[in-house]
Amino acid sequence: MQRTITEGPDYFHKVVDCQWACPAHTPVPEYIRLIADGRYSDAYMVNWRSNVFPGILGRTCDRPCEPACRRGRVEDEPVAICRLKRVAADNKSDITAFLPQIPMQQNGKTVALVGAGPAALTVARDLAPLGYHVVVFDGDAKAGGMIRRQIPRFRLPEEVIDEEVCYITGLGIDMRLGQRIDSLKALLEDETYDAVFVGTGAPRGRDLDLPGRKEAAANIHIGIDWLSSVAFEHVDRIGRRVIVLGGGNTAMDCCRTSRRLGGEDVKVIVRSGFDEMKASPWEKEDALHEDIPILNFLVPKEFTHVGGKLTGVIFEKVVAQFDERGRRKLVASGEPDQHFECDDVLVAVGQENAFPWIERDLGVDFDEWGMPKVDEVTFQSTLPKVFFGGDSAFGPKNIIWAVAQGHDAAISIDKFCQDQDVHDRPPPGTSMVSQKMGIHEWSYDNDISNDLRHRVPLRGKDESLKNVKLEVELGFDLQLGLAEAQRCLNCDVQTVFAEPICIECDACVDICPVDAITFTANGDEDDLRLRLSAPALNLTQDLYVSGDLKTGRVMVKDEDVCLHCGLCAERCPTGAWDMQQFTLEMTHAGEKPCAR
Repeated sequence: MQRTITEGPDYFHKVVDCQWACPAHTPVPEYIRLIADGRYSDAYMVNWRSNVFPGILGRTCDRPCEPACRRGRVEDEPVAICRLKRVAADNKSDITAFLPQIPMQQNGKTVALVGAGPAALTVARDLAPLGYHVVVFDGDAKAGGMIRRQIPRFRLPEEVIDEEVCYITGLGIDMRLGQRIDSLKALLEDETYDAVFVGTGAPRGRDLDLPGRKEAAANIHIGIDWLSSVAFEHVDRIGRRVIVLGGGNTAMDCCRTSRRLGGEDVKVIVRSGFDEMKASPWEKEDALHEDIPILNFLVPKEFTHVGGKLTGVIFEKVVAQFDERGRRKLVASGEPDQHFECDDVLVAVGQENAFPWIERDLGVDFDEWGMPKVDEVTFQSTLPKVFFGGDSAFGPKNIIWAVAQGHDAAISIDKFCQDQDVHDRPPPGTSMVSQKMGIHEWSYDNDISNDLRHRVPLRGKDESLKNVKLEVELGFDLQLGLAEAQRCLNCDVQTVFAEPICIECDACVDICPVDAITFTANGDEDDLRLRLSAPALNLTQDLYVSGDLKTGRVMVKDEDVCLHCGLCAERCPTGAWDMQQFTLEMTHAGEKPCAR
């Protein structure tokens, strides 16, 4: 293998698995260290720069960072990265002085944002400090989009939404709420706007066209519409017996909301197996905790009704079969159909994009599924001045994806408005700084002792199930937050090897607690991975390979198992190993990257 090229942003970024996995590339270890140091406002601002909504995401993020967490490789569960974000949000002081300053004189460019959800608000936050006049249109009376409409208040209190949305709207944004855009053509004909960003989400829930659907329509509700009606207090009750159809996070929100609005017998019924459900594991766990059964491998066939009143749903029992390629197919089990009685049904089987307001003769091309054709890097549509982001660009995902896409779209809009190439993407800024303070002392806590994940305290069911607005999760207190923060392995503090001063004593090999380091003859990667002290079987993470040493051997370190404990650097008699903090700053709109 060739010597590993560690220069540039990507190699060590990929070793910080949590940050690499985060769509917005939030510097997770950095803000966790700040929490451990009691610097909650600083931790909040590190988050705010990257993910824009720390308090909201600290309660609702889909946590792509946590499966990647290195702690999960040495213990059963990763660091509670998401809930530590909430610790920073809950304990910060007034951070308004740290928010961007809006220039007294604007740059003469105006950008229209259609929708006031997380993607559009991110674009607004990035462009307003650059002097853009940002105009946001939304049909709702309050900004927030799906954050406000579809996430129940017992998961995300309204005051948290208000606070973090206001941090953005307070940046001089021209908010035109209650003004729905019904025609993109009309908007484009207004020559005021130099660019348009579409962030309208995926506002339409899928329906089920089954026998009895029309006859029993009064008690069959589309899940996301029903959640919106609850959020805006148009609905405050539901029948005693409720069936929720679907296995995603929306279905989990529907069933848990139903329990709080009078549903005593609430069931979730899914066509797939439990492990195949799209809902996050913790969302399913929360539903089961609230005594909501989840029934699997049942496909709805018919809504039953008497005199126009819904009486139940008939299901066909299915089983999963796999062909020789491992592809799954659901087939009838041959068992008799099952009938479940109910008073209301909530249909949560997926969401769709809807663009009836975008005329098809404008130059915005759509694919066969009715989705706009959008460049995956620039988020520019086939009509150059129109950009998309969030769910409206590539379909329903989590808030953190909308934020990441909003950042990228803002870069493109800024470049477009300044007559620059939108494909010229600015690289992030990086730095590497030694953490050595003495022979056996480092500027970070490198304890690698075992410590099981701490559980987030919950409000008792007797209290929480009586109030749809009462937050269930209480969050970590300061003591638990500190204890959980201490579980972080500081993966951004990198082991850096200097082969010219290595004397090949193998002391680092002897002391490494996980056999991550090997000195051996070089070879092809497939061969080399099998000749290490511990075979490196995770092909998704690179090997760190030195240049040739004096004996002709090379140093090979398996980044997959390294705990960043620094024992190799402490033991090395020549200082060939050093622990250096890797910092990555994603470049946002209008910024020029700088290596520090």
